[in-house]
Amino acid sequence: MTKTPVVMTGIDAIATSTLRIETPHAGFFDITREARAFLREARAGTGALTLFVRHTSASLTIQENADPDVLTDLMTVLDHLAPADGGWRHHSEGPDDMPAHIKSMLTACSLQIPVIDGVPVLGTWQGIYLIEHRARPHRREIVLQFIGQGGG
Repeated sequence: MTKTPVVMTGIDAIATSTLRIETPHAGFFDITREARAFLREARAGTGALTLFVRHTSASLTIQENADPDVLTDLMTVLDHLAPADGGWRHHSEGPDDMPAHIKSMLTACSLQIPVIDGVPVLGTWQGIYLIEHRARPHRREIVLQFIGQGGG
């Protein structure tokens, strides 16, 4: 285990914005570029970026951004775990509605990412994704919030 020194800092910056994404279908939508742009616009320094999706049939994840087969396979897994023909009672918005709620519950509605010098500290192959769990188009809202020190 590598230890790094603990540096205590004060909070002098809080920035919040809402990102709206039009999703044409179910799948993974890379929002890494938009998150980085938010941090630049917020003049973020060192702190934390929180992302929160305001829906119960979509979710967020950090996942590999190099091989698209990973995302395809992950959608396949989610479809197997919560199939549209699973005999669900709730189907008021269509056969993919209840499976979308289940998939959302199995993933995450929020993420928190460390930020150093205005940059999200992601691994080499990591990207930030909105996962749309519904088949038809939707407008999704993601609240982004930076809390920490301003970068000037």
